Amino acid sequence: MPDFNRPVLAIDTGSSQMSLTLRAHGRDWVYAQSTGPQQSEHLLPALQRLLSDAQVNIADLSAIVYNQGPGMFTGLRIGIGVAQGLSAPWDIPLIGIPSLDAVAYQIADYPCVLAAIDARMNEVFYAWFDTQNHRRLSEYQVGKAEKIRQPENMNNITAKGIGNGFVEPINNISGNLKMPTASDFLQLASTGRYPVSNAEQATLIYVRDKVALTIHEQKK
Repeated sequence: MPDFNRPVLAIDTGSSQMSLTLRAHGRDWVYAQSTGPQQSEHLLPALQRLLSDAQVNIADLSAIVYNQGPGMFTGLRIGIGVAQGLSAPWDIPLIGIPSLDAVAYQIADYPCVLAAIDARMNEVFYAWFDTQNHRRLSEYQVGKAEKIRQPENMNNITAKGIGNGFVEPINNISGNLKMPTASDFLQLASTGRYPVSNAEQATLIYVRDKVALTIHEQKK
């Protein structure tokens, strides 16, 4: 387990709202900006600014936390690529946090939480969680919102929803559209519940093989 009393960097490039958090010297140095698909143009300059402001060198980092997905494919690839590039020369441990976990744990201590992220193509990435007992109740999935069903053993509990997939209620569950930032990913990493890897072992979570509709499908 990395020493979270030393500087730790978190990178979230899984959506159009890119964010970074550098925890050092007893405080958080934060950057957040709506970049759209242009994370690659903003990520390294923003990172260099945070390190400079906090007077931290990359070699000082005890860990780098990154958004493991699912989410915006190009952004996730940029995030893990930068994390690996920073990790390899100094053998800095990496901690990948699934995006749906970061979404769900914005609702703490509740037995039935549906986390849902806009997946484009009229679908959502989603999973069910028991944040009270730190359990995931389903696989990470992608699909039509109207086909999502509450886990059978949780039907007697009123579910709560969270994430930008809740533009409309899902299965009669109204949800808060709030999305996590890099600070939320860092906080989950500090619990020690997520595996630590090196640059070579770092992975992303893919739950969709198809990343775009054909022209014919778009016309339907």
